[in-house]
Amino acid sequence: MKLKKQVTVCGAAIFCVAVFSLYLMLDRVQHDPTRHQSGGNFPRSQISVLQNRIEQLEQLLEENHEIISHIKDSVLELTAHAEGPPVLPHHKPNGSWVLPPESCPSFLSVSPQDCQFALGGKGQSPDLQMLAVYSLLPFDNQDGGVWKQGFDITYEPSEWDTEPLQVFVVPHSHNDPGWIKTFDKYYYDQTQHILNSMVLKMQEDPRRRFIWSEISFFSKWWDNISSQKRAAVRRLVGNGQLEMVTGGWVMPDEANSHYFAMIDQLIEGHQWLEKNIGVMPRSGWAVDPFGHSSTMPYLLKRSNLTGMLIQRVHYAIKKHFAATQNLEFMWRQTWDPDTSTDIFCHMMPFYSYDVPHTCGPDPKICCQFDFKRLPGGRINCPWKVPPRAITDANVAERAQLLLDQYRKKSKLYRSKVLLVPLGDDFRYDKPQEWDAQFLNYQRIFDFLNSRPNLHVQAQFGTLSDYFDALYKKVGIVPGMKLPGFPVLSGDFFSYADREDHYWTGYYTSRPFYKSLDRVLEAHLRGAEILYSLALAHTRRAGADSRYPLSDYALLTNARRNLGLFQHHDAITGTAKEAVAVDYGVRSVPCPMAHSALPQPGRHRRWAQHGSDCSSPQDDTRPSQDSLPERTVLRMDTLPRFLVVFNPLEQERLSVVPVLVDSPHVRVLSEEGQPLPSQLSARWSSATDTVPDVSVLARLPALGLRVLQLHKSLDGHTMLKSSVRLYLHEMKEGRGDTMLPCPTHAHRRAGPQSIRRAGEEREQRVSSEFLVYGTRTSKDKSGAYLFLPDGEAKPYAPKDPPVVRVTEGPLFSEVASYYQHVQTVVRLYNVPGVEGLSLDLSCLVDIRDHINKELALRFSTDIESDDTFFTDLNGFQIQPRRYQRKLPLQANFYPMPAMAYIQDAQSRLTLHTAQALGVSSLSSGQLEVILDRRLMQDDNRGLGQGLKDNKRTCNRFRLLLERRTTEQEALGVLFPSLLSHITSMHLNAEALVMPVAQEKPALRSFTPLSTTLPCDFHILNLRMLQAEDDSLPSAEAALILHRKGFDCSLEAKNLGFNCTTSQGKLALGSLFQGLELGSLQPTSLTLMYPLGTASNSTSIHLDPMEIATFRIRLG
Repeated sequence: MKLKKQVTVCGAAIFCVAVFSLYLMLDRVQHDPTRHQSGGNFPRSQISVLQNRIEQLEQLLEENHEIISHIKDSVLELTAHAEGPPVLPHHKPNGSWVLPPESCPSFLSVSPQDCQFALGGKGQSPDLQMLAVYSLLPFDNQDGGVWKQGFDITYEPSEWDTEPLQVFVVPHSHNDPGWIKTFDKYYYDQTQHILNSMVLKMQEDPRRRFIWSEISFFSKWWDNISSQKRAAVRRLVGNGQLEMVTGGWVMPDEANSHYFAMIDQLIEGHQWLEKNIGVMPRSGWAVDPFGHSSTMPYLLKRSNLTGMLIQRVHYAIKKHFAATQNLEFMWRQTWDPDTSTDIFCHMMPFYSYDVPHTCGPDPKICCQFDFKRLPGGRINCPWKVPPRAITDANVAERAQLLLDQYRKKSKLYRSKVLLVPLGDDFRYDKPQEWDAQFLNYQRIFDFLNSRPNLHVQAQFGTLSDYFDALYKKVGIVPGMKLPGFPVLSGDFFSYADREDHYWTGYYTSRPFYKSLDRVLEAHLRGAEILYSLALAHTRRAGADSRYPLSDYALLTNARRNLGLFQHHDAITGTAKEAVAVDYGVRSVPCPMAHSALPQPGRHRRWAQHGSDCSSPQDDTRPSQDSLPERTVLRMDTLPRFLVVFNPLEQERLSVVPVLVDSPHVRVLSEEGQPLPSQLSARWSSATDTVPDVSVLARLPALGLRVLQLHKSLDGHTMLKSSVRLYLHEMKEGRGDTMLPCPTHAHRRAGPQSIRRAGEEREQRVSSEFLVYGTRTSKDKSGAYLFLPDGEAKPYAPKDPPVVRVTEGPLFSEVASYYQHVQTVVRLYNVPGVEGLSLDLSCLVDIRDHINKELALRFSTDIESDDTFFTDLNGFQIQPRRYQRKLPLQANFYPMPAMAYIQDAQSRLTLHTAQALGVSSLSSGQLEVILDRRLMQDDNRGLGQGLKDNKRTCNRFRLLLERRTTEQEALGVLFPSLLSHITSMHLNAEALVMPVAQEKPALRSFTPLSTTLPCDFHILNLRMLQAEDDSLPSAEAALILHRKGFDCSLEAKNLGFNCTTSQGKLALGSLFQGLELGSLQPTSLTLMYPLGTASNSTSIHLDPMEIATFRIRLG
């Protein structure tokens, strides 16, 4: 009984501290039977604590018989195993490998309360649900007259007699941080002149206004101006003449960007503004992203902004919203049970944000009021009627013509307050343009305002001036819900600006750089967290002087380079070739800015490692446009050491790959215990191989583990894999999962069916490569647009693929070598998350294609009908419907992290490590575009095709889950917990860092003292800047996200060592060896404290919420 009690304690290790459970599990891997028979070795205090925990657990078990039976099975299995001899990996009669069971098989216990959120049902339904709007609209594109995509607008002059029209003309200059020119070239050629002229010209008349959004440019300019000019800028901001809108490092793309990077660039911009100008942005401005995600309003709302503006929305939706006066609305998250995420949003009604399309419905007239186009200038009006300078002689006629446009535009909105942007790309770069626009408009305003019978008040304004006037009309404080405006939920993808020209190509354009973006993101997050922890421990030990604080500047530089790449012409793949190279060069120099590794010693000293890009790391990139190359470790008589970093906040059991120059190697833990390892071959060509050692290692959450590699001629310590090569076709093989069988033509890309271990039922999941062409007509696909020449055709390589099958105890894989793509499908035979999905990678090279796009399609027997689901920015899930009334290209959507299809029994999720375009064109299908090579421009300003393709590795995980409860398919808007963690494993791989020293003074590091709840994600832990920009302050920003999840999918044998906690987390005891000196909840970007700091270090988060805390660790 004593033995069984200890095994039960082991089964409940979910309540143990992380280090304790880690070492139990490592010991079990060594199959030491004596350890399981020493039942009385625990200190009495620990047994008491564990017994209390078990009592709590037993209460939960009474509620859930499935968990009870699962634990009983685990106990019986462990008891039997503890009483017998150690078991080594062995072959079963059917030929498959079996690993010994884990010493502490974990189970997942989710409180029923934590499952209620995904069921929804609370809160009011929105007035406008975008999925329903899409189903309602005919998308017939009728000619609307002067407003081609709209309709004729009429009004009665007396409509404003009782309430005058209030017009705010908002001058702006849209500055792309890279597009046709590089960031630096734009700055030196145009942006610095715009900002220099702004300071000069704004001071000439206090009635003038201007808005600015891109802090990347503004900060570069700020570093190069005098203290007098800085003081003038602060005065302009202080008196309301200059407004910083949104305030992010860039105006980010909203389709491909991950929410980590979106938040990071927003924090970088807001922190810069607060420190240098002392201003907090109030309103969001997004005139150029190609479609809009509902993640952005959430981030702005949580940053304490009160209003926002968007522009690039499908022209048919704009027309519908204009006709129903729904162009302004409260934008609410689909998962919001109340109104806490509501933010007021203004949608611009016309084709573009340039001057001809902003004063009113007739661009021919509005162009006459763009005074940069006065005769004699370098640009003119395409409608052949030029502007005229405003004089006393013509002001009455010109003002009346413009007022007519203002009144017509105002009829599309519900209030008598009107917003009229006045600007375009890189406008106001010369003093002459400032004079032409501001002087001529002021003459018009003076005339209009002096005529009471016109019932109009016109003036220059900022974006917040407009929103404030709107709120003032109804007597509401900015940020509160405006009465009389509809509530909208959903997003605005996919975007079309005219005809059937859908901007769905950029979801995949330049996938090499989309992949590089996510690598930089993962490395930056890892470096931020390690740096923050290292610095806190150093300061606690009083060793500040020995820690390289100046390396903080490397982190700042990496943040800003990542932020720059979120720009809507960077990660989108829609910049000139030379500009794409510039982004790559900025991103690659040193992604892993540096890692901090613990050393043994009385006060836990810290050593820097990996901060110099020349130091040996497992992955190196010879150039910005090449794939990473793994380092081959040279083995000799002395052992080699590896430090493995787990960037996840959950402990993980991972297969860690290491390339060595000799197959005669054994891998030991830090304590000298041998670890399970599989020897395979890494094929650098059709004939050349390098030994590839895959080590099964348990890695502490956010921690570091030291591994030893010894040269050894003992063949029994390494588990070898077998390899079979097929030069043409192969017959179907069976196992727990059926691996790829290229038996149909030569285009099959992956599995044909999947059967989960322990199940009889097979799920048909076949895959194939397809090719899209482009139209032969005038309009063809380009960097932005996807204009296919019909349905995709089967990929037809010249030769059949060479297929290599590897079978081993830790993983088996099938590699298929086609002419333009190499696929590897890997199945892990290890406990936990790694073994529950298929790992799929596609190395794509289409540099010899002309106007072709390569797609990968999965076909299943899942009855998904016309519904599928895609993520938005890795943050939330949006349901989609295949719209047969729309062209094929309209049905593609961005997939930054995942997409899934489902029916009443099953869900199939495609997880991705890079943003790509995805669709479901038929029931049971998922289709992803892998790469695009296009020889021409698509007439959206770039002036180039996409001809700079690289060899690109696209990485995926394919996860099949079964339902335990039937649920309305469309109502489920969340991944399962397993799906969330699978995505994290894919996007935050363990980082392997070879150590140069022969005997490093390093030891494993476990920074967390308790296990985080499964649904909590540490989005970042980043040190804040000190007064000196290059140094860290004493404070850090801790950003947490509690994920919403679906409980209706099977949740046993998942291998988690965590549970859920109804959103409660004790931060005070989270970090091992550190004290939480202070804890201040703040707005998302730390600009506003939320409440007062309390002595309590326990927090609560609602599902889906992201929360930021200003903390001191030491």
